[in-house]
Amino acid sequence: MTPHQFLKFIPATNCGECGYPACLAFAVAVTKGGVSPELCPYLNKKDLPEELSPQKNNVGLEAVERGQEERDMALVAHLKSKVLDLEFKSLSVRLGADWQENTPDELRFIYLGRQVILDRDEVIVGGRQLVDPRDQILLYNYVAFGGGRRPEGNWVGMESLPNSISKIRTLATYCELRLAKRFSGRADVLGTLCQQIGGAGGPGDQSAEVGMVIPVLPRVPHYLLFWDEEPEDGFDAKVKVLFDTHVMDFLDLESLVFAAERLADRLAELDS
Repeated sequence: MTPHQFLKFIPATNCGECGYPACLAFAVAVTKGGVSPELCPYLNKKDLPEELSPQKNNVGLEAVERGQEERDMALVAHLKSKVLDLEFKSLSVRLGADWQENTPDELRFIYLGRQVILDRDEVIVGGRQLVDPRDQILLYNYVAFGGGRRPEGNWVGMESLPNSISKIRTLATYCELRLAKRFSGRADVLGTLCQQIGGAGGPGDQSAEVGMVIPVLPRVPHYLLFWDEEPEDGFDAKVKVLFDTHVMDFLDLESLVFAAERLADRLAELDS
């Protein structure tokens, strides 16, 4: 089946709820990459051909996941090689990290409220060795970037960052929409949880019920704005995440979006 043939089984509205920026991209992932068609919540399952049944597709999906993990681990190895010769003492100042003479090959900093100990070979987070390659990519990337201009509190949306068009929907799907749905009607809970991971009140020039600046990484704060639902007026809860204008001195767009996803994961974990 071709991607265009698969499109007749989904509404093709580019809603992004499957995690892909457009329905055609999702169709390619399903028909060429083995991704499960059931990621689309509006899938017309009863007419789905057997070749795309979840049972048939699981084998392809597992292969895709293995391939992605291998690529992630290769990127981790590449990033480790980039930090191998960096001078951690001076780097610590630019990254907002701690450095000690008795452990010259370690940097210590906070990641979403947890203590990180990063050396040239491994990362310890909250006292445990970090095994997820995606988190390793984020943290080693933060170090490999080498820091830049300190955040100044000039906040912009993802859409204002260069070359970010393809990431706007991803940010919404994996962070903003998730948080809006989870904390709808519970603005006070969201504010309390943000404080638990170091969040503090933002500038105060926003109309949002919750406006918290959260240091996801020492030099990568996220300004989380939450407007609660207003059922009588037909408004759903809404979340908007803003970034400091200098954020790309510290991370690339892919890592920045993942940092926001991990922020949503952390808040959900604390809410469990």
